[in-house]
This record gives sequence, C-alpha cells and structure tokens, in this order.
Amino acid sequence: MSLKIALQMDPPQSIHIEKDSTFVLGLEAQKRGYSLFYYSPDTLKLQNGAVTAHAAPLTFKRKKADHCTLGDFKETDLTDFDMILMRQDFNDPLSYASTTHLLDHVTDQVLVLNDPTGTRESPEKILITHYPDLAPPTMLSRNLSDIRAFQKEHSDLIMKPLNGFGGMDVYRIKPDDGNLEAVFDMFCRLHRGPFVVQKFIPEVKQGDKRIIVVEGEPIAGVLRVPQKDSIRANLAVGGSAQMAEITDREREICARIKPELMKRGLVFVGLDVIGDYVTEINPKSPTGLQHIYKLQGIKCEEAIWDAYEHRLNRFKAAA
Repeated sequence: MSLKIALQMDPPQSIHIEKDSTFVLGLEAQKRGYSLFYYSPDTLKLQNGAVTAHAAPLTFKRKKADHCTLGDFKETDLTDFDMILMRQDFNDPLSYASTTHLLDHVTDQVLVLNDPTGTRESPEKILITHYPDLAPPTMLSRNLSDIRAFQKEHSDLIMKPLNGFGGMDVYRIKPDDGNLEAVFDMFCRLHRGPFVVQKFIPEVKQGDKRIIVVEGEPIAGVLRVPQKDSIRANLAVGGSAQMAEITDREREICARIKPELMKRGLVFVGLDVIGDYVTEINPKSPTGLQHIYKLQGIKCEEAIWDAYEHRLNRFKAAA
C-alpha cells in the first residue's frame, strides 16, 4: 500500500535526530513504503472551501547534518494526501487553534491525526479535570482570593499557566510562602485566562512519568527526573530520562480514559503521571519515543503506525 503522508511540522532541517519523535515516525513511515511530504502550518490557506499548503517531498535518514532531503515546494490541496499528521510544536495557542479550524475543512476527505477538533477541545491541563479522582486536587482560577482559599486547604501548591508547555512558568508555592502574590501578579501580566493551581505531589522528586498511549492503551513510559532542588522534570529544562515500567494504577487510568480518547480521535497521546495522579493528557505532538527506545528497546512508532493504518482503513471504508 503506497500512501502520501503530510507532516505538518516545524522545519525538518532544525530537528534533533537523536531526540525528535516526528523523525522516527517519519522513518517508520518510509520503512512501510510511504511517501512523506512536509509543509509549515504558516503556509496553510483556506479559499473557496479548499485548504492548501506549500508542500515538498521529504526524505529522512539517520545521518547527522544530512538527515533530511526536501524537494521543490508547490501549493498543494490537502485532500491530495492520504493522511496528515499534526506534529508542530505547541508554542502559540491561538495560532495552533486557528490551524485546527482550517484542517476541520478537510477531515471528511483526508484523515488528520490527531483529529483537529478533538485536539483543540482537549487542552492538556483541562481534559483530565473531567476525571477528578484521577488528578491531584486541582483548581482553575484567575482570582487571588480563590487561590488563597485553595492554599489554605491544601497548603503546598503548584501554580502554572493554562497554556504553558515544556515546564514554562511552573512554580511551587510552599506553605506561608510570601511569593504567592508576586507570582500571581506576574501570571496576570504574562498569561490570559485562568491559571492551574494543584496540590503539590511530593513524588515529583522521584520523577514525572511520560506514558505513550496509543488508542487508549499504554505502550511504554519514560521517567523524567528533575535536577536536584528543582520540581520541573521536563527534559527540555534539564530533567533526565530514566527507565520506567507501567504500573497497575496507570493501566487502570488508561482504561478509564480510553473511551473518551478514542471518541475524540486522539490516537497518540502522552500521559503525564506523578505518583498515582495524572497531571496532563497531551494530544499535541507528544514526544519521548527515542528516549524510550534507548532505555528499553521499544519502538513505540511501530504501534503508533499500526494504529494509524487501522484508523485509515476504517476512514476509507466509511467514505
């Protein structure tokens, strides 16, 4: 089966081939005989009901400083592709949401994964609030008196912006910490919308586990351990990757959320777990595949592409 796969991503020339998950997804696609194409979300255009982008043939190879080859770019109707993978970094919430709205126009003719509507309606820090017993005590608010009341109840807090990513602006507010008001004022200047306030989970010192979940099933995990005297375990801010096994509790969590993930078209997500609690469900370009392979020899990209193919067969059968 020959398929045309479009990767909506940041410039492939700039990726780190020893860490990037999109890179190994692309290699696996090529291994299966599929043709890759790259386009930047900045080139998307919607006109007269048609969505186009400036796309170019793309070939990946595991060779430093020469890991990708791009052909000529041309304006291409997105319905010319069999599948589109949204894999750009999530660094501008408004721009990302706009992209999903454009892709909504083609989802009846081409399979887009993860589903753009499902992804847009599933913010990382909000989706888990539909399962309050699976998450640490959590409040979303932009009101200082609400946050003070939450602090009085739970004492030790984590405060972070709703649309933050990569460990950005994550603060621990200890009991009687005099910095709460200063952190609140800074958040008000930098971030719109409510802030996420959660009870601090001491187990974060042992690590924040990223679990790769495919069609609701846990495939493998990697433990991201923060540096000494830090609470941020994200690899992007200095956390170290260590081997992790999937626990019975984590399988129970996945079983609970699986129906909702499948209904929303969230085929490949990253589940973030601290202790017994889920802190985030990430459907936007999840990462961690290469760290898992290096630590455990598990090629998550194979399971992901098996799921993608199954979804595509169902999509074509329903057309």
